Amino acid sequence: MNIILLFLGFILIENIILSKFFKTSSLFDESKKEKENFMLVLAVILDITLSSLITYFIYTTFLISINIEYIKTIIFIIVVLSFTQILKVIIKKYKTSLYDLLFNYALAIINCALFGIVLLNIQSEYTLTNVLVYSLLSSIGYMFSIYVFESIRERM
Repeated sequence: MNIILLFLGFILIENIILSKFFKTSSLFDESKKEKENFMLVLAVILDITLSSLITYFIYTTFLISINIEYIKTIIFIIVVLSFTQILKVIIKKYKTSLYDLLFNYALAIINCALFGIVLLNIQSEYTLTNVLVYSLLSSIGYMFSIYVFESIRERM
């Protein structure tokens, strides 16, 4: 029961768009195909979750041990942008149509939400498990909110 409450809490109550007011630009404008939207959701979830894990390891392993936590913002920006570019190259190699959809518009838009999640993970002093759960559920909540907003926009 606690897992269900945690899941619903992060997706609906602690939603990064609805409660933290992170980037709300539309991600689904470019595609009207359901399969492409699903692939977009997977890419965003992958980007947010893995970038959060990478920045957590960099912060806990290097920045704290060397006592240079004050440059975390610069390091996190570099990591977020670099990982997004790596994901871009991988998707371009294997799925060209998805690449055109994602990187002309969508994946670059989520960088501010991604950076916000990364900073919230560190500021909240989460453990590795908490970072993984928060990042995964926050990205699902982000995509849920965008999907609901787009559904409402289409019907108007």
